[in-house]
Amino acid sequence: MFWKTVFCSAPVVFGLLFAIAAGFSPPAHAEEPPEGMVELELDLPKPSYIPGPCVSRPQRELSWEPRDPVYVPEGVENVAFEQPVTASDDPRFNELEDIVNGEKSYDPDKVVELPDGPQWIQIDLESEHEIYVVLFWQFFESERTYFDVVVQVSNDPDFEEGVTTVFNNDDDNTLGFGEGEDSEFTATYEGKLVEVDGAEARYVRLWSNGNNWNDRNHWIEVEVHAKPVDTG
Repeated sequence: MFWKTVFCSAPVVFGLLFAIAAGFSPPAHAEEPPEGMVELELDLPKPSYIPGPCVSRPQRELSWEPRDPVYVPEGVENVAFEQPVTASDDPRFNELEDIVNGEKSYDPDKVVELPDGPQWIQIDLESEHEIYVVLFWQFFESERTYFDVVVQVSNDPDFEEGVTTVFNNDDDNTLGFGEGEDSEFTATYEGKLVEVDGAEARYVRLWSNGNNWNDRNHWIEVEVHAKPVDTG
């Protein structure tokens, strides 16, 4: 019990080592981007990690591979920055606007926690956009896998019509959107990157349903890389 308490509740040397190692840069990619496309440049936070076996629910088989470069059309940028955020319930800790304030580094005073059970957060881009990437960070201080993660986009703020599901790892249809075929993943400092392929929408909604440590839902930052729909 003593060691479990230490691992679960206090930073340890491993967390410091990962933070110190944050200065490295990924190797440059030699391949050329497709015509008319550019490589998406991402600003990642420092690694932060506390090891420990503090799990309450089992993970499915996880999938993790080094991230390949992602190419998007020129003019694509993070349009979620400081946009309005709503949620299925009031946060238990911190404020919804913290999810789009650009602060991605792990800070316990900035992690937004929603109550137990299925919960969603929603970002209003305030106009219709061509969406190419949704990138989000959950609690990455420990080996956490969030369950029933679903990402949807729509022009309907109530998500009752015209909904496109772009990511779904809810394999037993707990949320009622169909059985998801995407893999579960461990939250890391790199965030989870979802490619959207230019879907046109104003609103982005992200679901989760607890994690393998507890039943709570956590969000640190969400980015939506997109450009306005050309109405000309």
